[in-house]
Amino acid sequence: MRSLFIIALLACTSVGVHAQSVNTELNQFIDAWHKAAAEANEKRFFDAIADNGIYIGTDATERWTKEEFLKYAKPYFDKGKAWTFIPRDRDLHVTSEGNFAWFSELLTTRMGTCRGSGILRKTPAGWKIEQYHLSVTVPNDAMKDFITLMESFRQKQSK
Repeated sequence: MRSLFIIALLACTSVGVHAQSVNTELNQFIDAWHKAAAEANEKRFFDAIADNGIYIGTDATERWTKEEFLKYAKPYFDKGKAWTFIPRDRDLHVTSEGNFAWFSELLTTRMGTCRGSGILRKTPAGWKIEQYHLSVTVPNDAMKDFITLMESFRQKQSK
């Protein structure tokens, strides 16, 4: 009976160590992706996105395929600095099979605090971003002012 308990304890410990290892791997992957943008490393940044990956930006018109996003972002990368997102408070989850992960994170950006969320898939070539969604956060206490600002913006656009 004691040996069964030890085997079960070792199995649980092994699963926990593996999960921690995967989380570390994923956090390093996402951090490296953000760093690639800050360093304008176009190849490393776009290689991290799956061929059929989608990037959703802060503007309602920004739902890009990988190719569309590359076309949009290329001038920024060509200038030597795309954008700098400093992640914090990341919440990461992995399927029990270990082949998909999803996350959300807060980001310090030139726009203030933003939220990024994404879906990752493990491929033979490593993890790939299937979808990333960037959004601007609006504090609840500022929502009324934000709504007023957006109404004013829409009125100007319709003229």
